[in-house]
Amino acid sequence: MLVATVVGSGIMADRLTDDTALALLGNTLPTGAILVVVISVLGPISGAHFNPAMSLVFALRRELPFAELAPYVAAQILGAVAGAVAAHLMFELPIVEASTHVRTGGGQWFSEAVATFGLVMVILAGVRFQQAAVPWLVGLYITAAYWFTASTSFANPAVTIARALTDTFSGIRPLDAPAFIIAQLAGALIAMALAGWLIGRGPVSAKESV
Repeated sequence: MLVATVVGSGIMADRLTDDTALALLGNTLPTGAILVVVISVLGPISGAHFNPAMSLVFALRRELPFAELAPYVAAQILGAVAGAVAAHLMFELPIVEASTHVRTGGGQWFSEAVATFGLVMVILAGVRFQQAAVPWLVGLYITAAYWFTASTSFANPAVTIARALTDTFSGIRPLDAPAFIIAQLAGALIAMALAGWLIGRGPVSAKESV
């Protein structure tokens, strides 16, 4: 549902307007909204793990068993690809089409590191201090990051892979995807290290909150 929204809203926005800024806004708002929805309803089932970078962080923090990391990542990638395929089917496009949308360069890579760093920090701090607000925190953060990062904030290796399979508004050239994924993982690991020092782990206890 997340990737179907990202790709589908990008296709719809691109068809409805020739204004790139307006199209980006039309892509941004549905993405932030669907994140609030899917995290709210699926968080109690799976922890709302839609992002391999985030799952890796939780595994390294020993909050997700390492034995479960590979199946989570496989499910995330398969789900992301299925979302791109679903969007193509809804808009009567080829089921899979390699993107020709160039996204490369130091600014793009740094943007992805920053975007993923911020996302991981928001989630870890939210889990510790504002658990009930995590869906909104993530949705609002990604909505903002679409606009303050040069890359429009993919911040998710599975989403990056899926977006390489759509030659539409939200796509990324397959050639450019590996560098994005490396930057995302780097940003996530830096955030994990900082969060461990700055905010600790787990929800705040009643004693800590007094």
